[in-house]
Amino acid sequence: MSDIVTGQIVRVRSRQYLVEEVVSKPTKEQDTKVSLSCLEDDALGESLEVLWEREIDAKVVKATSWDSIANRGFDNPRLFSAYLHTLRWNCVTSTDAKLFQAPYRAGIEVKAYQLEPLRKALLMPRVALFIADDVGLGKTIEAGLILREMLMRQKVKRVVISCPPSVVRQWQEEMESRFGLTFMILDREFIAARRQERGYGINPWMTHTRFIISHALLRDETYAAPLRDWLGDFAASSMLKLLEI
Repeated sequence: MSDIVTGQIVRVRSRQYLVEEVVSKPTKEQDTKVSLSCLEDDALGESLEVLWEREIDAKVVKATSWDSIANRGFDNPRLFSAYLHTLRWNCVTSTDAKLFQAPYRAGIEVKAYQLEPLRKALLMPRVALFIADDVGLGKTIEAGLILREMLMRQKVKRVVISCPPSVVRQWQEEMESRFGLTFMILDREFIAARRQERGYGINPWMTHTRFIISHALLRDETYAAPLRDWLGDFAASSMLKLLEI
């Protein structure tokens, strides 16, 4: 067995965990019991207890030494100054509803009128908007700006987008290319893959934080019931977008 102690980061069952407790084996014939806390975004804080010697892929993740970091040298003062000013700007805009971050993080040219829904959203204690612009005026951009801003201000952690089946792939591609946001399409193939990886009893909604699902599947209890379990009685920091094209 590798020397494992409390506070180390380990990799078990293809995921990273923090070691919270190590119970040494009473005898040579028995195994070491290790209590773990998950470090992955989709299951942060979830506990797991394992018998260390019985795990096939268990290993300690070695931390990068400070010596190797120092060997890289120092940043250019001008570049570091730009980075520092960026951090300061982020701190200011996170507390001021009149200052936007999302338009500067989007890979698009934003029109002035497309900022109006974002302005209204930031003034709401709980965002609830109905965007009904004409075709071609940029409803996707307006919705994406709101979502990006809420994520950057850490007001939203879980997002579900529901749209007609014909535009599911389109929304996934536009969220990725325009706003740098990765969404998983929740469908039969996704559920089958997660069950194969983590067991039949896994709730597929708990394997990621951002999903796109079609209206037809969202009306199906096979998909809606696990979603309700994921959200619970009150789902703070969650956003649902219902889209009609």
